Amino acid sequence: MSDELTLLVPEAPAAEPEIVDRGQRKASLDALRLGLLDNSKANADHLLRMLVDHVSVGMKVASVTTLRKGSVALPASETILDQLARDSDLVLSAMAD
Repeated sequence: MSDELTLLVPEAPAAEPEIVDRGQRKASLDALRLGLLDNSKANADHLLRMLVDHVSVGMKVASVTTLRKGSVALPASETILDQLARDSDLVLSAMAD
């Protein structure tokens, strides 16, 4: 019997994230435009609303754009990402159950 142990780890290295420039962000956060991306899991909307309530305590929130993915298993569409980029200074995404 050998004292040698061979381990195989079937993990691929993480891919480098693709950076997509979707326009300029405003320099001032006088009134924050929040974007919410709901991944469509149960209670994600409640978690996001709680986050908005807490952010609103510390700073003025001018608007909240809430969008929901069609499926938890799929990435957000380009349409959703473009709208969030256009209408938001900061986007929060949440998963919940």
